[in-house]
Amino acid sequence: MNKGLDVAVVGGSAAGLLTAGILARAGRAVEVFERATRPDPIRRTLIVTDALRPLLGSAADEATVNEINRFELFADGRVATIELERPDLIVERARVVTALADSARAAGACISYGTRFLGLQGSNYGVGLALRPNGGEPRAIVSDVVVGADGANSKVARAAGWPPQPTVPLVQAIVEMPTGMAADTSRVWFRPDDTPYFYWLVPESDSRGALGVIGEDGATTRRRLDRFLEEHGFKALGYQGAVIPAYERWIPVREKVGSGEVYLVGDAAGQVKVSTVGGLVTGLKGAAAVADAILDGGSDRALTRLRRELNLHLLIRRAMHDFDQDDYCFVLDQLNDAAKRSLGTHDRDDASKILWSLLRNRPQLLLRGIRSLLLRSPVRR
Repeated sequence: MNKGLDVAVVGGSAAGLLTAGILARAGRAVEVFERATRPDPIRRTLIVTDALRPLLGSAADEATVNEINRFELFADGRVATIELERPDLIVERARVVTALADSARAAGACISYGTRFLGLQGSNYGVGLALRPNGGEPRAIVSDVVVGADGANSKVARAAGWPPQPTVPLVQAIVEMPTGMAADTSRVWFRPDDTPYFYWLVPESDSRGALGVIGEDGATTRRRLDRFLEEHGFKALGYQGAVIPAYERWIPVREKVGSGEVYLVGDAAGQVKVSTVGGLVTGLKGAAAVADAILDGGSDRALTRLRRELNLHLLIRRAMHDFDQDDYCFVLDQLNDAAKRSLGTHDRDDASKILWSLLRNRPQLLLRGIRSLLLRSPVRR
């Protein structure tokens, strides 16, 4: 084995590249090993809060294709409109990854494409990695730290001893925007007979948008999406999909292997808000927290804050996961002007403020959730 790296990052995901960039700027020798043979990340339209901006800086602007100023919520004929105090961002995942790769390289990190991760081995000098370059012979290196950033079904996590995590399918279709629908408005439909999550339509522009759903089984989810498209008069121009971690409990992000350490970031660590199954912002927060822990010799203050936030979203998901149509109608009926202002003021990346605000303005909503937690089944996967 050849020694020469302070940090080896496996997976050129957004979380992995942010970690690499932070560590390289701090003077660490960092190399990212990405299985894809060229820098051509998979496209996917995402909606995120403006909490993305302090995490990415100018890269957030490079990735943003549209901004959302309001949500329209639908449940069995009920409609509620939420005006946002700060716009949500519609971003293209491929642009996020490309911008972070450019930033990591500019900081001094090396990115090796076409390199497959094979396994880990303990070493007296750190962590041994077995790698296979595309079309080449296997090679072995030793690094002080390995960061697993290789997605929900992380091979690094399995090699280091973490158990598999549950996942859910996300499927969305690129569609033409409905006539008369504002490009700064997103729609959400609650149809619990189809999914315990929801359908959404987010505009990329005034002419195109992404209409999607989160389900519990891939084939069933795709069929239900196609039926929904037909019912609402949409034609799919193309499809996008992903496998998303379904957060059930906090995953410790650090393990000792040999005399080195292995960390997990992003989807590999299940750092996803399970209330909405959104993971870009929380995954990047996890990446920044892991980079800080590596640089600070193991400090986990930022990871503790992220753990609290993800556990709060888990509580929300458990309260809502078995909601039926009457429950969602009740929720929309209870959204008076004060409750709508609260939802528009506090974004979903700060769930504690949303819950406290609703407790003051509409305690009936929280009581409904508590009743669901007490009387209904646990979250089913």
